[in-house]
Amino acid sequence: MRSTFMGLEIARRGMFTQQSALYTTGHNIANANTPGYSRQRVNFEQTEPYPAASLNRPQIPGQMGTGVKAGSVQRIRDSFLDLQYRNESNKLGYWQTRSDAVAKMEDIMNEPSAYGLNTAMTKFWEALQDLSVNPENEGARAAVRQRGIAVAESFNYLHKSLEQIRTDLGQEIKTGLLDVNSILKQISELNDQIKAIEPHGYLPNDLYDKRDLLVDELSQFFHVKVETVRSGGNALDIAEGIYEISLINEDGSLTKIVTKDGYSNFSVDPSVSGDPTNPDGYVSSLKIDGTSITISPDKIANGRIKSLIESYGYGTDSNNITGFYPDMLANLDKMAYTFLKLFNEQHKLGYGLNGNQGVFFEDLSNVKGAAAAIKVDNRIMQNLDNIAASSALDANGKGESGNGKNALALTSVKDITITNGQANIPGVGPISVPITGGTVQTFYQGLIGQLGVEGQEAERMKFNTETLALSVEERRQSVSSVSLDEEMTNMIKFQHAYNAAARSLTAVDEMLDKIINGMGRVGL
Repeated sequence: MRSTFMGLEIARRGMFTQQSALYTTGHNIANANTPGYSRQRVNFEQTEPYPAASLNRPQIPGQMGTGVKAGSVQRIRDSFLDLQYRNESNKLGYWQTRSDAVAKMEDIMNEPSAYGLNTAMTKFWEALQDLSVNPENEGARAAVRQRGIAVAESFNYLHKSLEQIRTDLGQEIKTGLLDVNSILKQISELNDQIKAIEPHGYLPNDLYDKRDLLVDELSQFFHVKVETVRSGGNALDIAEGIYEISLINEDGSLTKIVTKDGYSNFSVDPSVSGDPTNPDGYVSSLKIDGTSITISPDKIANGRIKSLIESYGYGTDSNNITGFYPDMLANLDKMAYTFLKLFNEQHKLGYGLNGNQGVFFEDLSNVKGAAAAIKVDNRIMQNLDNIAASSALDANGKGESGNGKNALALTSVKDITITNGQANIPGVGPISVPITGGTVQTFYQGLIGQLGVEGQEAERMKFNTETLALSVEERRQSVSSVSLDEEMTNMIKFQHAYNAAARSLTAVDEMLDKIINGMGRVGL
């Protein structure tokens, strides 16, 4: 026989369940602007019907419902969209960092412009042209010296500025890995909290949101794979469990960085000084937990860290460094050394007003660092007569008056063709130079052209990945984000349901009042 108070219990359950839904709606509204928050809903379930199937069940027409209960409070999230977003975020992290590195280099090179190295060299050739017409003119000689100083200082400035940006990139690598270690630590701590709650049958939705937000941030630095492990105990079937995270390396192999038992720490292993900000330094490997696992830079998972390392430079020794900035610095050194070598060899063929022969720029013994070290020779700085504009001596052993042929020959240095690392200067013969082909001028034009192509590609890929990431994020937000209009609608719906349950309780109470207080009073 069913209970006399069964109607009260059904109404009470309805009120409490609708009240829970109202509280959850209020929680959604309160977190409408919280980063990473996913809207939540109460999963309504019918309670066990009466009577249960048994031999001694009461003979009534059928089972009767006993009300409703809040089965669980679940967040609304699409894991497939999360995976898509993290893949696009990973690409965006790589290309955004690459684009920033290229943009900084373009700002420094400043080509084409009225202030770049190309303009300084053009004015230098023009000054030599003027000197060839007026070889004894003091003003023309002073102009050549000043234009030569400008060329040397342009090389010095470019080298110094690029090294400074490279140093900053080294600091970014260190800072980025510190951020990664902090994220991994927080994910591991959230795993510990989640595995302490789920076995009790609860869903720690807010902890899930915090963890997923951290994984989103981590995906910008590395390409990661997320796997779930059940917490055990009385965890619900829809419980998300513990995250185990692995790096997806370039060769497809996986490296675990977060497990159910803890997390790993990253460190960079730069050579030379042990400091990635060393100008001669380079990244030889990334290490996880000290020396237990070493990942070479060309195998590192795609993302922001990989892009930073490719810009900063990596290799196995100081003579074998690969990278966007090291390559440009090396090419500038080659250009500066080749220019200096050819110009000096031609200059030594001529004679100054005092009959002296010598170099215009200080001789350098090494190609490496040439762009930073190039400068006008002290003898030219001290005496303009040492500029060798003449191609012959007069009877007094001085530069032939009116002879500016060597100055004219110096203007042709920019057009000397280099073949297989050999340049031929009439009167000198083949000279070995680090540039393998073309001319000094075309070599620099090639560097600027390649930089422009790199910049266009990086900007194009950055735009494409931004567009894709934004598209996926919009789809993800359409599923998970809080809509205030929808929540207000739900609030009204649950409020009316609560009122109806309360009215039902009142109706049953009135009925019971009639039974309890009104029956048995006939005739009184």
